[in-house]
Amino acid sequence: MQTLANFGDGGGPGPWILLFPVIWLLVIGGGITLLRRTVWRGRRGGPGQRPTVGNDSPIAVLGRRFASGDIDEDEYWRRLSVLNEEFGHKGGAG
Repeated sequence: MQTLANFGDGGGPGPWILLFPVIWLLVIGGGITLLRRTVWRGRRGGPGQRPTVGNDSPIAVLGRRFASGDIDEDEYWRRLSVLNEEFGHKGGAG
């Protein structure tokens, strides 16, 4: 049987040829991981990311008031929609 270019009689590379695609996948995966942890980490506003909210922003204060029970859910959503219009955020609190 002719497997991996005549491996049995020494005429081909044998199963070692399967190692090179694995090495290339590891190199490419390592490069992408390195880029994600360094260069791409500083970029904001990518797909799937919500806008960041500071600890002293009105949205954060509203969230803390809701979490502590000062306001109910209806009032929270009503005020959040007003704040989102004012600050230009889309979606929920971030």
